[in-house]
Amino acid sequence: MKIVLPGGSGQVGTILARHFHATGHEVVVLGRKPAPTAWRSVAWDAQTLGPWANELDGADVVVNLVGRSVNCRYTPANRREIIESRVRSVQLLGEALARSNRPPRVWLQSSTATIYAHRFDAPNDETTGIIGGNEPNAPDTWTFSIDVATSWEKALDAVHAPHTRKIAMRSAITLSPDREGVFDVLLGLVRRWLGGRSGDGKQFVSWVHEHDFIAAVEFLIQNDAMHGPVNIAAPEPLTNAEFMRVLREAWGVRFGLPAAKWMVELGAWALRTESELVLKSRRVVPGKLLEAGFKFRFPSWREAARDLCERWRQSASPVR
Repeated sequence: MKIVLPGGSGQVGTILARHFHATGHEVVVLGRKPAPTAWRSVAWDAQTLGPWANELDGADVVVNLVGRSVNCRYTPANRREIIESRVRSVQLLGEALARSNRPPRVWLQSSTATIYAHRFDAPNDETTGIIGGNEPNAPDTWTFSIDVATSWEKALDAVHAPHTRKIAMRSAITLSPDREGVFDVLLGLVRRWLGGRSGDGKQFVSWVHEHDFIAAVEFLIQNDAMHGPVNIAAPEPLTNAEFMRVLREAWGVRFGLPAAKWMVELGAWALRTESELVLKSRRVVPGKLLEAGFKFRFPSWREAARDLCERWRQSASPVR
């Protein structure tokens, strides 16, 4: 297949590009600053049509991962950039598809599991899950994240693409041993004896191992019955306290200093990010994938954590 990855230079895009290139597919990453890679990179500004649009004509799959990082303070300027970068890229790809003689047969659009409500009582699947934004006493920053997710998906729904199957991937955090990824950051805390619970530790963590994320993407490409929003998350979310305890156990560390809510808030302010990334409860399950027969290689965090720790060790340089 020919697979086009707009915004594919980040962690998740690299995971997919690396896999699809290694398995013999033609991979094209669209990015603002193309860098030398084993696969092709093509320049675009994510704002206007240009020669890059020719890459979509005759491609089999487009996986749009464009979006300004949410790892920042939600200032008015950052909020505007976060939403506009996502919505405009969707609109732009829709314009390019409309001009294609042979548009891709599948469009996988990045979305987020954060779209669901902060809750503890029951898991959120695609059918019965509660979309967030109306939780009592929810901080404004949490409501903004819901606005981002819903605006993203509304933009996809608005694109007229009769020859292209569209899927919104409501993904949980994708964990791989790659440096500077989410797992690397979490493991860094554990290695420094700082990997305790955050806040009261009761908030749920939804996650997915990189191997299952890749397999889920392949499954969605191949299964013509799959469309609309699809949760990509391991079927066993767990509380933050348990998540960190299992990670400490997998690494071989008995203790992790907990961080009270005020400490999380202060740390987020110091790091110019938002505490929502840690404190919001994300209890998400992959209803559609399981119903369609998808099998997870790592459904449990215990096995996933052991695998990721071992692979991180194997790839670690001596100086680390």
